[in-house]
Amino acid sequence: MMISIYKPFQMLSQFSPDGSQNATLKDLDLPTSVHPIGRLDADSEGLLLLTNKHGWEDKLLHPKRNHGKTYWAQVDGAVTPESVERLCRGVVIQGKPTKKCEACVIEPPDSLPERQPPVRFRKSVPTTWLEVTLYEGRNRQLRRMTAAIGHPSLRIVRTAIGKYRLPHWAPGSWRELQEQEKRQLTR
Repeated sequence: MMISIYKPFQMLSQFSPDGSQNATLKDLDLPTSVHPIGRLDADSEGLLLLTNKHGWEDKLLHPKRNHGKTYWAQVDGAVTPESVERLCRGVVIQGKPTKKCEACVIEPPDSLPERQPPVRFRKSVPTTWLEVTLYEGRNRQLRRMTAAIGHPSLRIVRTAIGKYRLPHWAPGSWRELQEQEKRQLTR
């Protein structure tokens, strides 16, 4: 069994509480036999996969497999082409360089549900939306990368793993994947 969910903002990628005020996957009434493949931090939202089969973690998450994970990131400030190029080449975070990635500026996505609570708004500071595909999965990697180029992340939404894209769902929605959708994950 493989399940795709739209993990909401301020929800942990685990079933048990950690002492914080964050919700857990248990709140989504998911089957009890599944576990998450990878993580999204509580401040990130979007595509999260769960399975009851072993081996998917290595198949999808090991850096040697080069499966891209795509995110939309709303960041502080007006991002320049030079900053995007720095992201693509890789930046140093936690003393180690990141792998090369794909990144570009995009229009604000109109298909995204409003975040609750909303991202702060400041008249004097613009925001930029980026689409970034990472080929490794370090802790809070995209947040650290955008901060390293001087544009802290305000909102991060994982939109795809491999060729499988998150449907236009409301946060908290989930369903079991079909076989052809599972094949999209490793392409």
